[in-house]
Amino acid sequence: MSGGWVVTGAGGMLGQDVVARLSAAGVKTTALDRGALDIRDGAAVRDTVAGLRPSVLVNCAAWTAVDDAEAQENEALRLNGDGPRQLALACRDSGTRLLHVSTDYVFAGDASSPYPEDAAPAPRTAYGRTKLAGERAVLDILPEAGHVVRTAWLYGVGGPSFVATMIRLERERDTLEVVDDQRGQPTWTVDLADRLVRLGRAAVEGTAPPGIYHGTSGGDCTWFELAREIFRLLGADPERVRPTTSAAYVRPAPRPAYSVLGHGRWAGAGIEPIQDWRAALAGAFPVLRAAVTGGP
Repeated sequence: MSGGWVVTGAGGMLGQDVVARLSAAGVKTTALDRGALDIRDGAAVRDTVAGLRPSVLVNCAAWTAVDDAEAQENEALRLNGDGPRQLALACRDSGTRLLHVSTDYVFAGDASSPYPEDAAPAPRTAYGRTKLAGERAVLDILPEAGHVVRTAWLYGVGGPSFVATMIRLERERDTLEVVDDQRGQPTWTVDLADRLVRLGRAAVEGTAPPGIYHGTSGGDCTWFELAREIFRLLGADPERVRPTTSAAYVRPAPRPAYSVLGHGRWAGAGIEPIQDWRAALAGAFPVLRAAVTGGP
């Protein structure tokens, strides 16, 4: 085995930060964006993994267009369900540990307390169903070497996000209406990338049990509360952000009303959960603002 790592979906927002984190740690890494490897292509996946024989493969490749999945569920299932299955089969043959990134959308979103890792999935959208199929494939094929890390509300400099949109709109609009009846955990991709790398290392060392982990920030808020915090960090008046309801923004895929995830399994791997969302956002903000505005 080569001992190196492979990152699929390396061109995406999270994938870029995983590659950067591995590079900073001096880990030999092969970064594969969707042009370099289509994870739906079983033969290509087998050949790639067999040739590289990595110790860890981190799968960040996914269909993430939540609304489009409602009308194109079969296509989304190929990428979110069959793609991870192909990766898991190849990893099983090569003795590679697989870290697969999943989503809060596998849950119904109607809870009133954080979903633990072993809560029963009940997806209400095509996107959630396809991501759950990928989770199950990984865990069924790799019961001793598969790790599923669910995340939510991601933001970072490598792609579009709610945070970037709010930074831009603060300059463009006098007031904004933002949904105040959906609750979740804004999560910086840099924080999640760090936990993925630490989890992969612990898996290689045999100190991270396989199974499901929840990779989201601590605490929780609504989109409205997040938008007001962004305005505050910009030095703008948070009162310019006004609350509204999901009914004002009807979309093909219903958004979960409650997407707060529990983080109980990290302790068993000797890894602390991600920091509180406010602290993370404050730490990330200078680079996020510079990425959007081109200045400090």
